[in-house]
Amino acid sequence: MSERDEPVLPRATDRRGPTPSADRIPLDRVEAVLIEHYPRLLRLAYLTLPDDRGRHRRVLDAHRVVQRALPRLARTVRVDPEADVYAWLRTRIVRAALSAGTLRGVPAVVGLRLFPQAGGVAELELDRSLSVMAPAVRAAYALLVLEGLPDAEAARVTDDPEAVRSAHALRERLGADGERALTSTEFDPCVVQTTPDDLLRRRRNHRLTAAACSLAVLTGCVALTAQLMRPAPTTPADPAAGPRAASAALDPRHLVRTGPESWADTSRVDLTAWPARGSLAGDEGLLARALLVWSHPAASVRRLVAPGATDEGPARPPQLLYAGELEGRRIVLFYDGRRTVRYTEPARSGTGGAALDIARADGSGVTDASALVLVRGPSSARYLLAPWISESGLRDLRAPDRFPDPLRTDGGVTPPVPLPPDKGCGAWPALQLRSSSRIVENHRFLLTDLGGTALAHLTYQPLPGSGKKPRAAARPVEATGRDALLAWSATSCTLPELDAGVRAVNSWDFAGQRLPGGGGGTWTCVRADAWQGPGQVVAGMRPGTGRPLLRSGTERGTAACSRFGQHVVASVIYRDKDGNRYLLAAGSRGVTQLTAAGQTVAGTTLVVRNPTSTAVEARTRTGQVLTPPGTG
Repeated sequence: MSERDEPVLPRATDRRGPTPSADRIPLDRVEAVLIEHYPRLLRLAYLTLPDDRGRHRRVLDAHRVVQRALPRLARTVRVDPEADVYAWLRTRIVRAALSAGTLRGVPAVVGLRLFPQAGGVAELELDRSLSVMAPAVRAAYALLVLEGLPDAEAARVTDDPEAVRSAHALRERLGADGERALTSTEFDPCVVQTTPDDLLRRRRNHRLTAAACSLAVLTGCVALTAQLMRPAPTTPADPAAGPRAASAALDPRHLVRTGPESWADTSRVDLTAWPARGSLAGDEGLLARALLVWSHPAASVRRLVAPGATDEGPARPPQLLYAGELEGRRIVLFYDGRRTVRYTEPARSGTGGAALDIARADGSGVTDASALVLVRGPSSARYLLAPWISESGLRDLRAPDRFPDPLRTDGGVTPPVPLPPDKGCGAWPALQLRSSSRIVENHRFLLTDLGGTALAHLTYQPLPGSGKKPRAAARPVEATGRDALLAWSATSCTLPELDAGVRAVNSWDFAGQRLPGGGGGTWTCVRADAWQGPGQVVAGMRPGTGRPLLRSGTERGTAACSRFGQHVVASVIYRDKDGNRYLLAAGSRGVTQLTAAGQTVAGTTLVVRNPTSTAVEARTRTGQVLTPPGTG
């Protein structure tokens, strides 16, 4: 139809009331109907447009199709007395969208990228289903669901009766969830979110005025203005990231992918050396959804941001670590230099909604960058191991004399591994891993799942040496030796007490003591370091091999039991085999005096039978006064 022709409106009922008896309708009357129903018509255009373009392009193309529905040179349109203006507009817009290739002169939003809001599981399922359908089938499905048209009218609008039959089959398969999802903001190009584009190039091309004018054509949607006032955040901690990178950050083609053998030929053995793994690493649709949800999560997406992490979207293309399907979920794992981001959505056979987990990972190395959680269920989890792990096993910390059971991985992915208990002192699973000899000789270490994306690294610090002059405290070592495993068989019972966001846990044996009634005890301080810095300590005494730790106290936000807090004192109430009650206390190597229940002794240990008070105070060689954790 030429724009000079006067369009003839089809016979129907006008949604704006009875039409005049004249055979022409003024163009401003048609324009009024278009403006009134602009969001509704725009959604139809967006759903109908071919799926060969990104969401940004589809948003702009949809606006162009709707805005070109009015003939520019005609002042009136011919109409039968009972014609329906809206139906004529609807038909014209749907057919224009069906025939749309690459539209010229589309609205240009320079400096911004536009995206409809990401939805939940029903929206994801609908988007997948529509993406494999022909444009006519998508149009017919929208006409049947959104417009409530009978089959004959939907076939007339699409000019494709077979598309209507396919749309019915699609409607039956998706059911009510699909119909509800079709009305959500995921398919509404009037409600969009923005990310910055290449502002540097925009400044060079001297088209700022034209860009501002072209942006105004989108004002048919009132909601757009409010959304444009809310640009996506950038990453303040990364000054190298700019608008150009932010624009590319949502394009899966720009994802950073490390070579499979890079870890063996680099001095930086950390997450940057991980290759992209998983059977869906080439699925650009899945990767695009993951990036979009990370940047603009909908309210229906379950989002968990670990302590110390920030929740802003990617400021530059992140590194792809994994994309695959496990346990009924599609999983994508990214790393942006500071954080790991795990996106999951239900596979066709899975349940639940989309989820996003963001955690800190800055400064990770050979050990704490060796295992990341892919999927965690009620009783087990599956992990992705670093490419430099040459041997993996599963051991029970409560059974130090038992050898670890081998774990057979597939593409770095472990089989389901039992999760630790939420409370109590039962079996405690830990991964025992060995680094490849290509990067380090004979390096074994322990990791355990404390609820974060990265597993926590377990270490052990043995008792200081004996002698007249106390030696310097031993440094933490890997917790794979016999003494370390014996210590962790008792101190593992403290792990359920730790807060979220733990990066590493060290078990420090700082003093030994002869116990009343015979035998010996070992005083231990368990320190958990969080990714954001603050530590948590649990101090106590191990009265014998295999017996749980007798707790002295716990404290959060402290430097105690670290290299910045090397002096510590702890105390417990102890009963011997005859039931006699004692107050026991011990200090670390720098302690020279202990006071409790009216008694003061020199040295690092103290025993008071039937104490009248449990308060304990220690003094170091430098005069520093200490009290047990949690009592200061």
